[in-house]
Amino acid sequence: MKLVIAVAQDKDSNRLSNALIKEGFRATKLASTGGFLKAGNTTFLIGIEDERVQQVLDVIRANCKVRDQLVTPVSPVSGAADSYIPFPVEVQVGGAAVFVVPVERFEHF
Repeated sequence: MKLVIAVAQDKDSNRLSNALIKEGFRATKLASTGGFLKAGNTTFLIGIEDERVQQVLDVIRANCKVRDQLVTPVSPVSGAADSYIPFPVEVQVGGAAVFVVPVERFEHF
């Protein structure tokens, strides 16, 4: 058995959740926040049999897309903030960070 941990951007979370349900996968959703853009994410915890891991990864890949987004950098904390002029920067967001970890034991009560 494996535990698939998928951290998806909030814009992809409903689509991914619906696709997982449609394919018969059960998942626990947790609200989370990214450290880089401080944007909302959803973390999915999916317990799955070893032979079905690739199916889950295919569903995640099909429903979590990378896209470009303009963001304005946060001003520096130091005293030079009055002369700091932030320019929007294009960064890639979305997609999913996925971890597949072995499960030594699973109990359901």
